[in-house]
Amino acid sequence: MHAIAKFIYFKLMGWKIQGDFPLHLKKCVVAVVPHTSWHDFYIGIIIRNVWRAEINFVGKKSLFRAPFGWYFRWMGGTPIDRTKSTDFVTATAKVFEEKDVFRLALAPEGTRKKVQKLRTGFYYIAKAADVPILMVAFDFENKQVKIAEPITTSDDLEADFDKIDAFFKGVNGKVAAYSYS
Repeated sequence: MHAIAKFIYFKLMGWKIQGDFPLHLKKCVVAVVPHTSWHDFYIGIIIRNVWRAEINFVGKKSLFRAPFGWYFRWMGGTPIDRTKSTDFVTATAKVFEEKDVFRLALAPEGTRKKVQKLRTGFYYIAKAADVPILMVAFDFENKQVKIAEPITTSDDLEADFDKIDAFFKGVNGKVAAYSYS
């Protein structure tokens, strides 16, 4: 899969990578911005194969039942039981405790439409799980995936989000009008 993914990504699509994926990080929250189109999904699948990185996601427990549950697990998914009194942040942080390798990819915008502010759930998951945040930008305008150095959450949400916003500033998704600004 690695050779096929590299051929598709670099040769057929003509994309580049800016930065290195930190394979030594076994646990992190991967914040992927901007999320403007369904095209983001296959870019994500291809790039994780280029990096040879296990990158995961979470979904509601019912998504992992037959007939497609095996597929979602194979793709790196983990079910979250939301029927209990546990909130999403706590339930997701618990998954980090249970796994040896868990790199959780999330779209902090929470939608493919235009947003002015990122949601904070990814930040609080990283904080609760005591894992770094790795920012990844899908820059369709320049045909590249950009990777930042991992950041650790602090006790200053505003200062942390200043760094996060600065990294994603000016990056356009597939639908440029919906890109995070």
